Amino acid sequence: MTAVRIVLRVLAALGLAVDAGFHATLAGQYDAVSASISQGDLFRIEAGAASLAVLLVLGWRRPAGDLFAWALAAAGLAALLLYRYVDVGALGPLPDMYEPVWFSDKVWSLAGQAAALVALTPLLRPLRGPLSARHPVEG
Repeated sequence: MTAVRIVLRVLAALGLAVDAGFHATLAGQYDAVSASISQGDLFRIEAGAASLAVLLVLGWRRPAGDLFAWALAAAGLAALLLYRYVDVGALGPLPDMYEPVWFSDKVWSLAGQAAALVALTPLLRPLRGPLSARHPVEG
C-alpha cells in the first residue's frame, strides 16, 4: 500500500471517528424528537455505522468497505445540510429534524463527514478502472 493511500485511510478514519463521536455524544439530547424512531436513535445508528466504517477503512481495506464508508459520509453530510436548510417535516418513520442553526458540535460533525468523503473518493477510483480497459478501441 502506498504512503498516499495510507494517509487517505487515516484521514478518512479520523473524519469518521469525529462524526461517530459527536453523534454518540449528542444522541441523548435528541431522544425527544420522535416519530416511529427518535432522532436520538438515528444518531446512535449513525455513530455505530461510522464506527464500523472506521474499522473497515483501517482494518479490512477493501473496496466494498471503502464504498460503505463513502456512502455513509455522503448520506450523513446530505442529511445534515438538508435538515439545516430545509424544513421537510416528518418523513414516514423519521421525525421532523429541521434545525436551522449552526453550533460547534454540528460543524465538527460536518467537518468529519466532509473529510471522510474527500479522503475516500480517490480510494474508490480503482472500482471504475481506466476508460481504455472498459471500451477498447477497435482498429
